[in-house]
Amino acid sequence: MIAASILSANFARLGAEIEEVLGHGCDFLHLDVMDGHFVPNISFGPHITEGARQATAGKVYLDAHLMVTNPLKYAPPLVKAGAHGITFHVEAVDDALAAAREIRKLGCHVGVTLRPMTSVETLYPLLDEVDLLLVMSVKPGFSGQKFMADMLPKVRELKKRVHKNQRIEIDGGINHETAKAARDAGVDWFVVASAIFDAKDRPAAIASIREQLQ
Repeated sequence: MIAASILSANFARLGAEIEEVLGHGCDFLHLDVMDGHFVPNISFGPHITEGARQATAGKVYLDAHLMVTNPLKYAPPLVKAGAHGITFHVEAVDDALAAAREIRKLGCHVGVTLRPMTSVETLYPLLDEVDLLLVMSVKPGFSGQKFMADMLPKVRELKKRVHKNQRIEIDGGINHETAKAARDAGVDWFVVASAIFDAKDRPAAIASIREQLQ
């Protein structure tokens, strides 16, 4: 499935941007929440999440990726605003198991992720507590970075261990040239930002990525 990351969208016409990419084949939306502390940039929070929910009449899955120092503070208002899934960084919390269980209490799906330099083994103790495992294939915090192919072994290792109801997601540098390698490694969900929103022909860009996932 293709998740359009609205971080690269034109926020002056966000509703139209969302409608366009979903209308041309993206499956759901990815929301990159940044606090300017865990990562240098500041992006958006509950208000944009609520706007995305309204723009989709609540019918499209909203996948929130929290690049924040205190995910347990941000998660409740984001779920209230419409996020269906909350993914947090293991590096941002002292006790990842406890954090996953607290987020689960909000009634949403729970995901966990890690920076490229963090060992994939860090995620293994969480496998019975989460729905989603997100592998970052760029450094978190910036759109438009080059895909880090050396992150794919993390995907392969996770694929050996995930349960049938869990999904592996990849975020960073995904386009029509990199999607197939990620798919072959075992990725289920593909976050795409600039490769869609910066494309002159967005329907063709989405179709080209979709072709690599068959």
